[in-house]
Amino acid sequence: MDTSRAIDILKGAILAEMKGRAFYQHSASQSADATLKKVFETMAQEENSHIDFLGRQVRSLKEKGQFEAARLDAKPEDFSDAVVSRVIQRQIAAAGFEAAAITAAMALEDGAVKFYSEQAQQAQSPAERELYRFLANWEKSHLNLLTDLDRQLKESVWNDQQFWPY
Repeated sequence: MDTSRAIDILKGAILAEMKGRAFYQHSASQSADATLKKVFETMAQEENSHIDFLGRQVRSLKEKGQFEAARLDAKPEDFSDAVVSRVIQRQIAAAGFEAAAITAAMALEDGAVKFYSEQAQQAQSPAERELYRFLANWEKSHLNLLTDLDRQLKESVWNDQQFWPY
């Protein structure tokens, strides 16, 4: 395995996670709704977890020439059920900034899923492939949360505006 290539990929991933964290922190600071503010703060904390995890991988590659023996078999926490609710749905429908932030966040998370999935396909070792698959799934759990929020927002707006044909 070419550790310098893997380190470069991970450094780029850390930078992307930092940008995501900044986006979520900004969204939290701008949100007028306490519940949605908490959603964005939670997403920022998740980005911190990603940064820490990726940083440990870089250090392990530099020091040992291999990825850290992490719990890659662990399923990333899917916290969407804990966050998505009818209360949030109603609050988002009334909040233009938060709705726009959710759409932008979906694009960030979708980009991360695609990036890690592509890296998994190009991986030079089974350990590297498994690491990128794990990261893609972790990001997918965030995308699922945001997609659920976005779907509920659309349904709420359609119902409020009587867009349904039945």
